[in-house]
Amino acid sequence: MNQSSSPAKRIAVVGGGITGLSAAFRLQELADENNQPVEVTLFESQPEAGGWIGTINQEGYLIDTGADMFITNKPAAIELCQRLGLEDQLISTNQQYRGALILKDGTPVPVPLGFELMTPSRILPMLKTPLLSPSGKLRMGLEYFVPRRTSETGLDTDDESLAEFVTRRFGKEALTRLIQPLVAGIYTSDPEKLSLRATLPRFLDMERDHRSLIKAIRKQKRASKSADATGARYGLFAAFKKGMQTLICTLAERVSSGGTILYDHRVTQVAAADAGYDLTFESADKSQTQHFDAVLLTTAAPQAGQMLASYAPVLSELLKQIEYASTAIQVSVHRLENIKHPLKAFGLVIPAVEQRKIFAVAFSSRKFPGRAPEGCVQLRTFVGGAMQPELLEHSDDELNAIVNRELTDILGVSGEPVYSKLLRHNQSMPQYHLGHLQLVERIEQATVGLSGLELAGNAYRGVGIPDCIQSAELAAARMMAELTARV
Repeated sequence: MNQSSSPAKRIAVVGGGITGLSAAFRLQELADENNQPVEVTLFESQPEAGGWIGTINQEGYLIDTGADMFITNKPAAIELCQRLGLEDQLISTNQQYRGALILKDGTPVPVPLGFELMTPSRILPMLKTPLLSPSGKLRMGLEYFVPRRTSETGLDTDDESLAEFVTRRFGKEALTRLIQPLVAGIYTSDPEKLSLRATLPRFLDMERDHRSLIKAIRKQKRASKSADATGARYGLFAAFKKGMQTLICTLAERVSSGGTILYDHRVTQVAAADAGYDLTFESADKSQTQHFDAVLLTTAAPQAGQMLASYAPVLSELLKQIEYASTAIQVSVHRLENIKHPLKAFGLVIPAVEQRKIFAVAFSSRKFPGRAPEGCVQLRTFVGGAMQPELLEHSDDELNAIVNRELTDILGVSGEPVYSKLLRHNQSMPQYHLGHLQLVERIEQATVGLSGLELAGNAYRGVGIPDCIQSAELAAARMMAELTARV
């Protein structure tokens, strides 16, 4: 039978965030490539697509409501932009303000030059930094002589928490004053629980291959010098001239042109049916059911688990084991004359030991142009996360007051902001605790026998935008391979 003359396969994609949109678009691409007709329907519970990615563009302000950039050393996002024709919309970070600050005893201090998340590559800046005491610096330098894990030490497992690993190699002070706040700015997590293998495996690999992380990073620096001359067009991070909504809108337009997006439609149940699945969903206070040949779930893991509770109870319970953290972001625009600190960096992260009620502040208009009017600066202040979830029980007015007090105390902010908006991202960040990869493997094994069902998203093998896109595209490829084989 000729594939082009076969009936179109009906595919449901549940979730209209970056993962769902990327999955739907990739399904359409693969259908064209394989001459396999499909009808893709994307279900989104909210009135618009994007999930935790969005942009407010009004009154001269360009404000990203969630992620404001993506990393480029994972190729999935750049490659998607190329296929969408968005390369000319990408911008790099402003090198004039490159760097970050860490709070020390209430004062913002620059991260030592050459320090890369966990590993120092230059000696002199580490010796000069006030972030560590003399004994803390000595202990950090002694990492060069710390042996790798062996069976004799009882540490021969393939994973450790961030806190265990850093304390063992660099000492407790390096963890609390340097590394915990930097990593928290990415994962909003508890370092005592965070799985290193699931989040930052390259550091475990560096220890395995080179024994010392300092030794490994110095070798890598030497090896990369020649590569830098012919390196990537973009820096380590990229954004869009008109905000991250550029990617969302373009994907939504492409998906809509070849398929259907149903906004304000919340899927409540996935049930097995003849050669496929029946999806039950709610919209405008009524419940409906439609049949599909295949289903791709991209929602948060517990939500996916709830949808599958009747059909796949074992898988459902596994999905519900993935924990999430919530965060609030206060976006504010201030006149530069009302801020005492010069803000010569991309942002500030705050160690938990400082006992502040905020854990990071991004200087958005320092990173990328067009984010604030001339003479103003845009700040994005983060509250909550895994370390201080109780703060999110406050009302919006209370959170705004908390943030304003902290910004005044830390950065010398005075007067009323020109613009201010509080954004809540409830249960938005999956927590990759110790044992996460083993849990994901069990989830994947439980999905194997469920023909035509795929899972994708930031809950499994990476939380960043490129990770979500890669997860979506791999799931779409598996689904199309199976549907093509059925013909």
